[in-house]
Amino acid sequence: MELSGNYLFADIAKKVQAFKEENPEANVISLGIGDVTQPLCPAVVEALHKAADEMGQTATFRGYGPERGYDFLRNAIVENDYRARGIDIDAEEVFVSDGAKSDTGNFQELLSDECVVAVTDPVYPVYVDSNVMAGRRIVKLPCTAENSFVPGIPGERVDVVYLCYPNNPTGTTLTKDQLKKWVDYALRNDVLIFYDAAYEAFIQSENVPHSIYEIPEARRCAVEFHSFSKTAGFTGVRCGYTIVPKTLNVPLNRLWSRRQCTKFNGTSYLSQRAAEAIYTPEGKKQIRATIAYYMENARLMRETLTGMGFTVYGGTDAPYLWVKTPSLTPAPAPKGEGSSWRFFDWMLHSAHVVCTPGAGFGPSGEGYVRLTAFGTHEATMEALQRIKNKL
Repeated sequence: MELSGNYLFADIAKKVQAFKEENPEANVISLGIGDVTQPLCPAVVEALHKAADEMGQTATFRGYGPERGYDFLRNAIVENDYRARGIDIDAEEVFVSDGAKSDTGNFQELLSDECVVAVTDPVYPVYVDSNVMAGRRIVKLPCTAENSFVPGIPGERVDVVYLCYPNNPTGTTLTKDQLKKWVDYALRNDVLIFYDAAYEAFIQSENVPHSIYEIPEARRCAVEFHSFSKTAGFTGVRCGYTIVPKTLNVPLNRLWSRRQCTKFNGTSYLSQRAAEAIYTPEGKKQIRATIAYYMENARLMRETLTGMGFTVYGGTDAPYLWVKTPSLTPAPAPKGEGSSWRFFDWMLHSAHVVCTPGAGFGPSGEGYVRLTAFGTHEATMEALQRIKNKL
């Protein structure tokens, strides 16, 4: 499999920038790339100020931190994200990082180049690109409306499976029963699951697991990635964590620790104090309010677009909406591009709204675009009104 010439979101940024230069008067609203718009919550800001003051005093200054992360944050993660849900995770299994994107790409350094990697299709591009760079073979598992966006068990031997739920880009989820089938498959076939739970805080439904470790046997076959980027607005602060159980059938906890100690000097003290504040009573309340803000956008988008006649998936337990492209004769579109890129061009040129073409996430993404709920209420409503007017 060949590596694409550019990263998907770099391609989008280039197209949007070119449009803005040609149309300087246009007010472009982005419902595409999933950056956040709401500011850091007060508890986090207060923690950052306090940590910065500590760094300015000899008695409280911090230099190199522990590569796995400070105990104060690792213990907060264990107590609030796992033991509060009845999941037995030890602090020695928590590795604090600068974000899930880094870890989902870097963790595959522990794999042999001969490993065969399965990914859902459509898929978050990092899973594919990082493994293609290492020369690994990729097996794609189509997720379409016909199979309710639930990937089927691979029909051939694979060594690793990437699962992201709630899913980016489709915004869909797996139930506990559906996830258990994957855990059972992995244990029967000696397969390692890389489970990206970056969007678990947006889950609203009862039967949707927040962690793969809600399936008890998953501790033998799964590594789990988490991010504070969308949960707490840390896209610029940079902090996340990865769970590597000591009970895995392969001793990856020790190997990942060795890798991190060699290549990573730890996440900044300021970022970790900021992340710790998320778990205080005030922080939890403020973060829930921010998540509710984005999910209200998702509800509004889902209902409005459905009312316009669009077929919409996601947006219930995730901040992403997966929208089927309608039959349109759009504004200028490069020759040979599929309907998702043509609709992207129509949205940009006609409504001055940015979406993400589904084809950029894989072949099964063709015919769809991804929209995100991370805008402001005002910008989201304006974008929806523009689309309605142009249709």
